[in-house]
Amino acid sequence: MKTILNEQQLAIIIRRLSHQVLENNINLDNTVFIGIQPRGIFVSDQMIQVIRKLVSPEKVQYGRLDITFYRDDVRNQIHVPNHTDIPFSIENKNVVLIDDVLYTGRTIRAALDALLDFGRPAKVELCVLIDRRFSRQLPIQPDYTGRSIDSIVSQKVKVFWKERDGKEEVVLL
Repeated sequence: MKTILNEQQLAIIIRRLSHQVLENNINLDNTVFIGIQPRGIFVSDQMIQVIRKLVSPEKVQYGRLDITFYRDDVRNQIHVPNHTDIPFSIENKNVVLIDDVLYTGRTIRAALDALLDFGRPAKVELCVLIDRRFSRQLPIQPDYTGRSIDSIVSQKVKVFWKERDGKEEVVLL
């Protein structure tokens, strides 16, 4: 097990990603943020906390998206759905999708399919904490990246969060 990011580095990267997203979406009137369930919401919750401190909190529209039944790569398992909570329209909005690890791209493809059930966004940007660059199965690339890593297929990237795991760090197994 090798630590990629410790708790302090993780906090700095989340702040940097929040600032980068705001830099490109300075006027949030037409921008919404959506965290991908289940693991992406840990990143998105923290990013939204940072963003709400930087801008007027009522301008920040934040939702959570469950993609369980849109996936094409885990069909043989029993699915336990998470909760989707998008209390606003995404029609003609700039959507910033937030997830923890970008690996094959299949999660993001499923998220794009699921988003269409809520309207047709004007633009979708992707923000990820970790980009596993050389493992993509689909032509999907992040607009905002916390850290890019090169890993082999047999390795796993595990993100630990205080709320769920009692510690915050990113490790390579």
